[in-house]
Amino acid sequence: MNFEDIRAQALTEWEALEQGGIPVIRIGAATSDRATGAMEVIAAFEKELARVSVEARIVTTGSVGYSNYEPLVIVSKPDFPRICYGKVTPDAVTRIVEGYLVEDDPCMELALGTLEGDGGEGEAPHIPELERSEHENRLLLRHCGFIDPENINHYIALGGYSALAGALAMAPEQIIEEIKRSGLRGRGGAGFPTGKKLESCFKAAGTPKYVICNADEGDPGAFMDRVVLESDPHAVLEGMAILARTLNASQGYIYTRMEYPLAVKRLKTAIEQAREMGVLGENILESGFSFDIEVFQGAGAFICGESSALMYSLEGKRGFPRVRPPQSIESGFLQKPTQLNNVKTYAYIPIILNRGGDFFAGIGSERSKGTAVFALAGKVENVGLVEVPMGASLREVIFDIGGGVKAGRPFKAVQIGGPSGGCLPESFLDTSIDFDSLAQAGAIMGSGGMIVMDHDNCMVDTARFFLEFTQQESCGKCVPCRLGTRQMLSILEDIVAGQGKPEDIDLLADLSEDILKGSLCGLGKSAPNPVLTTIRYFRDEYEAHILEKRCPALQCRALIAYYIIPEKCARGCEHCVVVCPSEAITEHPRRYKVVNDEKCVKCGNCLEVCPSEYSAVVKVSPVPAVLDQAVSNP
Repeated sequence: MNFEDIRAQALTEWEALEQGGIPVIRIGAATSDRATGAMEVIAAFEKELARVSVEARIVTTGSVGYSNYEPLVIVSKPDFPRICYGKVTPDAVTRIVEGYLVEDDPCMELALGTLEGDGGEGEAPHIPELERSEHENRLLLRHCGFIDPENINHYIALGGYSALAGALAMAPEQIIEEIKRSGLRGRGGAGFPTGKKLESCFKAAGTPKYVICNADEGDPGAFMDRVVLESDPHAVLEGMAILARTLNASQGYIYTRMEYPLAVKRLKTAIEQAREMGVLGENILESGFSFDIEVFQGAGAFICGESSALMYSLEGKRGFPRVRPPQSIESGFLQKPTQLNNVKTYAYIPIILNRGGDFFAGIGSERSKGTAVFALAGKVENVGLVEVPMGASLREVIFDIGGGVKAGRPFKAVQIGGPSGGCLPESFLDTSIDFDSLAQAGAIMGSGGMIVMDHDNCMVDTARFFLEFTQQESCGKCVPCRLGTRQMLSILEDIVAGQGKPEDIDLLADLSEDILKGSLCGLGKSAPNPVLTTIRYFRDEYEAHILEKRCPALQCRALIAYYIIPEKCARGCEHCVVVCPSEAITEHPRRYKVVNDEKCVKCGNCLEVCPSEYSAVVKVSPVPAVLDQAVSNP
């Protein structure tokens, strides 16, 4: 079957869905949706539709990325606008079915707003009523939460695989030139120009050549690649197939992790459907070109996100990085020329070929083209995925799209670029989000993690947390990373425990520089970033911990104490006593409560339950030398 017939078949199915004369109910069923009750919502819709005898089509989709509104439901009804409902519960389903589907009442009190955009090459689906919509440019995420990721016809109907069909008629040099013109840089973290990398692999001697997708997303708080794989897997497959056509490669691999079962399931389904449709496998679209893809599940080692370690793991060896040169484009998987890119990098390729390199290059900043996708997490109101043009500011992402810090609290810092990224303070909120500006500030673009912090976050402990992660995930091959990060972590643990020394700050900085210069791979070279940026921008917190034995954020357990103010304590109230897990709270002979600091585990339960009209429990730092807590001295 030629592609025109395939596209016509897909359009027929899509038009039957969109213009079939019955309501269509799209329900997000990605991992994050399921965690908030999406499967129960699907069951509730099925039950309610049967109860009221209303004919409607339920379509399970991926995630829109609006995590704070999940489960998210989009209802399309003939002659009515699409309505998007957030935080849908089984109880709300009854109201939506009876109110909107039966009685034509859109139940706007439950709605986020109307959904506009067709999900194709035109305007991406968005909700104008949400302020964030005017700041985003949903290019990569345009299908997410709108199509059924397990139905290839949905993807094809909205323009999918047309870029591959076009690429089959192009010379490899033409494809390379179009990607170079786009200015696309790798979205895995390094930001190397994708077109240049592809050209080098094309010119490299040796066959066969391989195409590999790095889907081993291991950063804490990052879920961009998972959402793309669960919501729009064919975009990644098509991008890989296009680059394979350019290199005349016949085999590709998607390296992901065991912790992504739904992404793996949907990828395998997408691969099978692509084979059946003739856009993957033998003799693709009767062009004579053959290319197939296999999904490989790693064991979740963070180091396997590093390209050479990933390829060793794919070969069945231990995931160790190797010394370069040679680069993987010359000698990668099985010592053959290999094109390895991130999930998002591949997903951009069909867009570039369909709409042209100049279109993509027209978005973004001078040296960073296109859009950037971030997983916005931490203490921010609107948690979830964000897609903005390169060059947007941190302030725009965190406040205009993210809704600002939770509960209106003051912003303190943002950790950008994953565990190897940097922590930037408020003075950097107007920094442009692009590869070069972030690097100059001491952070990195990374794969797209962004964690917002308020003044309850201790920056010393934050550095310790991220360094603990990278130290535990160190493969141990090179001494600077294996021993250097261990020594840095030991120093940070001493500081948060109140045992730091004045010279520790400079020692941390010196060790960081040694690790940056001496580590074998990019993970080791970036591991000290959280420490370096917190020393650079929050040195006063380090000094408070060391010189004053005080944690300004009141978070480091060794440097805080819980104290009950006798004058405010309500005699007879037992709230704090009941919730204390270590029986550290007793009653003074004068009937107010006291805390035994030696038994206290610093859980904070007493502070949480103390009635607000009394507010007798306080958290203090530093720990007073003498606490008037002795019940034997009334």
